[in-house]
This record gives sequence, structure tokens and C-alpha cells, in this order.
Amino acid sequence: MARGKGKILVVDDDRLVLATLSHGLTQAGYEVIDADNGDDAILLAREHKPELALLDIRMEGKSGFDVAAYLRQYCHIPFMFLSAFSDDDTVQQVKALGAVAYLVKPLDIRQIVPAVEAAFAHTNDRKTQPAPLQDEPGSMRVEAMPQAVAMAVGVLMHRYSLARGPALERLERLAASESLPLAEQAERLLAAVELLAGPSGH
Repeated sequence: MARGKGKILVVDDDRLVLATLSHGLTQAGYEVIDADNGDDAILLAREHKPELALLDIRMEGKSGFDVAAYLRQYCHIPFMFLSAFSDDDTVQQVKALGAVAYLVKPLDIRQIVPAVEAAFAHTNDRKTQPAPLQDEPGSMRVEAMPQAVAMAVGVLMHRYSLARGPALERLERLAASESLPLAEQAERLLAAVELLAGPSGH
């Protein structure tokens, strides 16, 4: 555990959730900075420049969306959301802000750590690797992954306790079986999740 895997800012107004996340991610080898409100989160992000932020959405004062918008515009720090809410409006805002992942509570720390590792891998790939020369639907590289695909992979990782690679392969198999482009299959999967998360039934 001596060598850190990376620095992550964790923000949640529930102190118990915050302590659980911070402890679990520290045990997994990350350097954790934590905040229980949006204003502190922004100050800490400016001071410590974490490589990733894990944000609760609904908090008193500045929401996770407010913090994410600031991090994106002024700090260029990638972020993922952790929320008890998965209604259509929330999911649309998550997509619009460009989160690298969206995790729905309640979550076990054992599910969060792989998602954080995948997010770090994704942002590191984008920093270190060149963009692909061609855009073949069947051979999408991680750094070129559209937002919907990244989110769909996160959903599959969460639902089936998969690592990022097998989750992407499962999505690719689904797309192939329906003869759909990967991005379109991802949109369909996200739409189905939104439908299931909505009020009961039709």
C-alpha cells in the first residue's frame, strides 16, 4: 500500500458514507481527500489537484452537479457520480456533464473500487495515448469511447460485478447479436436502465 495508485477527491454529505468510501479507497491504495459539502470540495480540488473526483449528487448548498461543472471548466478534473437517484432527469444531467461513471447507491466498496480503477485507467489512456486513426464501430479503443458506451460499461460492471474489459466485451456481444453499432446498443441499454429505475411499470 506504500505506493499510491492516484489521488481522488471524495465528496458526500453523509459522514458515514464518506468515512466508508474514504477508508475503502485508502485500503485499495489511493490517496483520498474528502469533503462533506460542495464549497469545501471545490477549495480542496483547487489546492490538491486530484486526478479524479467521486461526487454525491444531492447535497445541501452546492450540489454534485455544481461541483462537477466547476471541476470540468476550471480544474479539468474528471469526475464520477455516486447517487441514490437514477431518475431520467438525473441521468440526463450526468450525461450532459460528461461524467466518466455513474454509480447508484447503495453500493458496496468492493463495487466502487473497480469502477474507480476503470475511471483512472480511462483518464490515463486519454492522457497518454493518441486518438485512433479510424472509427470502426467494432474495434473501439478505450480512449475513444463515447460517453454512452462508457456509462453502459459502468452499468454492466455494477450489475454483473465485472471488470471493465469483460463488461465492454459483453456490450460488444450484445451489439453484435442485434447488429447495432456499439454506441447505439449502449444508448438502448441506458434507456432500459432508466425505464427500470422509473416509477413502477409502464
